[in-house]
Amino acid sequence: MKRFALAVAAAIATAAVAQAQVTEEMLLNDTATTGDVLTNGMGRHLQRHSPLDILNRDNVENLVPAWAFSLGGEKQRGQETQPIVHDGVMYITGSYSRLYAIDVKTGREIWQYDARLPEGILPCCDVVNRGAAIFGDNIYFGTLDARIVALNKDTGDVVWNKRIADYKAGYSYTAAPLIVNGLVITGNSGGEFGIVGAVEARDAETGDLVWRRPVIEGHMGELNGEESTMTGTLNATWPGDMWKTGGGATWLGGSYDADTDTLVFGTGNPAPWNSHLRNAGQPLDDNSGDNLYAASRLGIDPATGEIKWHFQTTPREGWDYDGVNEVVAYTDREGNARFATADRNGFFYVLNREDGAFVNAYPFVKDISWAEGIDENGRPIFVEENRPGDPAEAADGNRGEVVFASPSFLGGKNWMPMAHSPDTGLFYVPSNEWGMDIWNEPITYKQGAAYLGSGFTIKPNYEDHIGSLKAIDPDTGEIVWEFQNPAPLWGGVMTTAGGLVFTGTPEGEFMAFDDMTGEVLWSFQTGSGIVGQPITWEQDGEQYVTVISGWGGAVPLWGGEVASAVNYLNQGGLLWTFRLPQQLAAN
Repeated sequence: MKRFALAVAAAIATAAVAQAQVTEEMLLNDTATTGDVLTNGMGRHLQRHSPLDILNRDNVENLVPAWAFSLGGEKQRGQETQPIVHDGVMYITGSYSRLYAIDVKTGREIWQYDARLPEGILPCCDVVNRGAAIFGDNIYFGTLDARIVALNKDTGDVVWNKRIADYKAGYSYTAAPLIVNGLVITGNSGGEFGIVGAVEARDAETGDLVWRRPVIEGHMGELNGEESTMTGTLNATWPGDMWKTGGGATWLGGSYDADTDTLVFGTGNPAPWNSHLRNAGQPLDDNSGDNLYAASRLGIDPATGEIKWHFQTTPREGWDYDGVNEVVAYTDREGNARFATADRNGFFYVLNREDGAFVNAYPFVKDISWAEGIDENGRPIFVEENRPGDPAEAADGNRGEVVFASPSFLGGKNWMPMAHSPDTGLFYVPSNEWGMDIWNEPITYKQGAAYLGSGFTIKPNYEDHIGSLKAIDPDTGEIVWEFQNPAPLWGGVMTTAGGLVFTGTPEGEFMAFDDMTGEVLWSFQTGSGIVGQPITWEQDGEQYVTVISGWGGAVPLWGGEVASAVNYLNQGGLLWTFRLPQQLAAN
């Protein structure tokens, strides 16, 4: 591995006084401490809400650029990072597994780390990285060759470097790690290659594995170097040996609910996509073909890796409706402890925080075709004629019946994180209105090769928009307001106590909305599409906002007709930081 830094920046880093260590208590109180941003999600509950109100509806028009930092070079692919801010330093990750430390006052680079990636990595959906984690004296991030790296936060020197899984088998890693009680918690990526999803916990100081929990039934867990318990029950919901290459990648990472001491991870699509191969002979009127625990949300004990509860959003999944979308812990208007998650399948779910039990679900996109709705147990009411056909029933045996399904496999909502405001009680969900022609094909597993068994073409559902930022009432499912955008939305959302909602568009606009009405109050053109995650913090009595600009991600690679429609968008790699000058804060 190499660490590249300008000589002057290296000298500054060497001469600098070491920063304060980050503690578990600091992570626990991240949302309330407005001078830093220590966790992905601006709190491990993932609400992405700041209590700062220096910047508000009345003065946001005075928000101006403070500095910009270029990631530079030829590596300008999708930039999906969320910055971390601590003791005057901002840490961001970049495409191709890079990590930067930046002086938060000047925008000057302090140090840079570039992972030396091997030939033959197999990232499915661009060479992105979604952020780092900080704890003690270290900063942690994952790499595209499925490794987790700990660096000294002051110097960028490697402390330890551990393998999560074998990249040659299709594994990779793109999510921000999660720190809980001195453990670094990671998932894995690679669901399109027949890998097996898992959640792992390592000692933050040494990198030693403490526990490992596969998320597909039949696989054994590990605790303190020994086998622990089997995940689920062998062959209860998977036929034959299909579970051995069952997918379920935990590629978006997880959240942590301190009130119940529970990790919550989503799991991806089962492999292969062709549900007829996975469920041959399984009756439709029972749960034997559900393929647990793919396309699910799991509550996990952070000390042992044991699964406390599960909720499967799309049993018998057949459209690539990953279940990885973030699970946000919040308290509803009546004081009930709830989880909320907006699934790729087009439904917004509310769960009980104590045990993950189903409370309610609402459609948050239009034209859902694969299900009529969700029953009282949280199970979808399938429209079986809108499932892609079985190729074994086709005359040539090569291609099953083509169906049009909505939403598309890129989802009513994909990875891009929503935000919650405790002030309004609403969730602000970046969504997309699109569908797809999809069909099934025969497939057999081969290590390191794509394991889909499906073909597809994504199409927009409407002529005037694809992207839609929606303000959703989780108590009723009402869409309070909606902002429609021509191109798909693929970036994160943030709310503030100043009554603001921030997000960006692929066209490069970074925007602030009134959280009650959806009125656009401020906009800034960043020069490239925004697929990153905004943050805000306070410094010297002023409020700052940062977002990264750099078009990429899955849409240009997998978007079919939609990708063709947005192929004019320019790539980039520029970190923008804005400030509200103190003298303009009262305006």
